Amino acid sequence: MEVERSQFAVKLLPSLTDFAFLLPGVFLFSRMQGVKTLLSDCDTGWHIRTGQWILANHRVPWHDFYSFSKPGAVWYAWEWLSDVLFAVLNRVGGLALVVVLGLLLITAIFTLLFRRVGKRANAVVAILVTAVAVAGSSIHWLARPHLFTLLFVLLFHAALDEVRDGRRRLWGVPYLALLPAATILWTNLHGGFFVGIVMIGAYGAGELVRGALAPGAGELRAAWGQARPYLLSALGCLAASLINPYTYHLHAHVISYLRDPYQAAHIIEFLSLSFQNPIAIFFEIMLAGAAAAALWNARRGRWAEPVYLLVWAHAALLAVRNVPVFLIVAAPPVGAAVDAWLARLPELDVAGWLRAAAARFNRVALETTATDRIPRWHLVSGLAAALFVVLLYAPHPPKRLRAEFDPDTYPAGAVEMLRRDGAARIFANDEWGDYLIYRLYPGNRVFVDGRSDFYGSSFEQKYLDVMNVKYGWEDTLDRFGVNTILLPPSAALTGALKESRSWSVVYDDGVAVVFRPAAGAAGSRTNSVTATGDGEGRDRKVTKTEARDQAITETKPRT
Repeated sequence: MEVERSQFAVKLLPSLTDFAFLLPGVFLFSRMQGVKTLLSDCDTGWHIRTGQWILANHRVPWHDFYSFSKPGAVWYAWEWLSDVLFAVLNRVGGLALVVVLGLLLITAIFTLLFRRVGKRANAVVAILVTAVAVAGSSIHWLARPHLFTLLFVLLFHAALDEVRDGRRRLWGVPYLALLPAATILWTNLHGGFFVGIVMIGAYGAGELVRGALAPGAGELRAAWGQARPYLLSALGCLAASLINPYTYHLHAHVISYLRDPYQAAHIIEFLSLSFQNPIAIFFEIMLAGAAAAALWNARRGRWAEPVYLLVWAHAALLAVRNVPVFLIVAAPPVGAAVDAWLARLPELDVAGWLRAAAARFNRVALETTATDRIPRWHLVSGLAAALFVVLLYAPHPPKRLRAEFDPDTYPAGAVEMLRRDGAARIFANDEWGDYLIYRLYPGNRVFVDGRSDFYGSSFEQKYLDVMNVKYGWEDTLDRFGVNTILLPPSAALTGALKESRSWSVVYDDGVAVVFRPAAGAAGSRTNSVTATGDGEGRDRKVTKTEARDQAITETKPRT
């Protein structure tokens, strides 16, 4: 009876799985700005509008309907399925329900990551490694479709580890056959589907490297036999990715987009991580652990880990948007390596205090792991999730729980004034262009928004020249018939317009300034032209251009 009562009491207590579930929320509301962080990029808004358009028209768009600068130009809404999901959630529960989905995806990712690391390491090491991954990945926590890619990265990585360890089937179906089917869903949710193909290829390459370095003459042929299923699965995923509304056009544009030097030089998420960023320390910790884990696995003849860790460490060093992917794929091998090193430490010829400390840690970790494996009801996780939803829908929620685009950052007041003027041809920075789509479409179109590859590098450069008040900026505004300009007070262009005799201020609330042509100013600014930029259009998966007014250039607080 006492044993039953004890087990019952333990089931009521939180486990480390509950802590893993709560970690993102704790970090989001203690070190970051809560819901405001998830909505710190207004792409979420135009994803909702696109989903609404798809539901209303029963088809995916092929041409742009948001801009007056490139009306009717080819545009691919790559994340159309995510857009539809966002639109449905918004219709049912407003922007708050979209936020719930975003946070649910983040918590699910890191709860599953903890469980994955826990299969290869003790529970204490697993929760510590997961905490590093949580903190480091927070740089890209936004309620946007890219969260689906992070989830699929985790699922693909888990499946590939199962195959490599000899557990090749799930419910009787080969994992490597399931991955192409999953790729169809991934491709239509987010354009990062190629990450899965690269992951599968890395496992196949690891088998080939192992065979090439093995001493036996027949090892390479045997390694090819091991690698072939991975490579065939990767080809299957590539073929499956063609099952999308845009077929091969999607792939052609991905290649063109990634090869465009303009994107790499001007888009914040394509720049390297600043090591002055507070979250950089977590990335550095995992990077060091990944390097050591790669060497540890190589010495054991396991080459898949060194290959994919090298690939994604390189990608993370190149572009900040790849940092969360690296942290997710690095956590399991790093956790396994740390666990193995700690187990050996008490036997090594090192300082006595260090051996004693390692022995004590290992004892506590083993006991904690055994206790943590007792089944729980996860009441704490459920209550925390319920409390989050209740506060989110409260009549007057705390500031960090308000499901809105921050009125201190976005021109909410100015938009209310502009809403009454359907003839306004508004020039605003690209981030505010996203907000205008969310608030004013279909009554107004925008000059530019965050879909940088849709507009193309040529057009984007003209836009940046206007923002930076370079020669010819007035001609560009005239060419596109701009009759309204909406900017933050700190923008360089705002200062120039205040000095100009051609423009006058009609609204200023400290967050946004609205300019209209001054009385008697030359130029009608009524006719739009379609730019000849080189963009082909797609549902954007990057943030805004970097070279602009400092108040907009700065990345949002995400730490």
